Amino acid sequence: MKTISLKLESTFLQSIEKTMKKSNYTTKTEFIREAIRDKMQDLEKKEALMRLERVYGAGKKKHGHITDEDVHKAGEEAVRELAKELGVRLD
Repeated sequence: MKTISLKLESTFLQSIEKTMKKSNYTTKTEFIREAIRDKMQDLEKKEALMRLERVYGAGKKKHGHITDEDVHKAGEEAVRELAKELGVRLD
């Protein structure tokens, strides 16, 4: 594992610590790692949705909009792609 350094304003750090206590995180590292993972998943999901829109968007726009099922499938695809890139097994 590698170490990174992070500078935060004291008021922001206090806000993080309050949230950590409410959510039962024991360390700032654990909290920040999960926040980064969540953000990466969100970005991957957005990318997958953009790809989905490019592929299926023209037809969907004629007949309505992208459905929740489409979003769910795109999210699953994004998670699978990210796991593959990171060498993580999803079994």
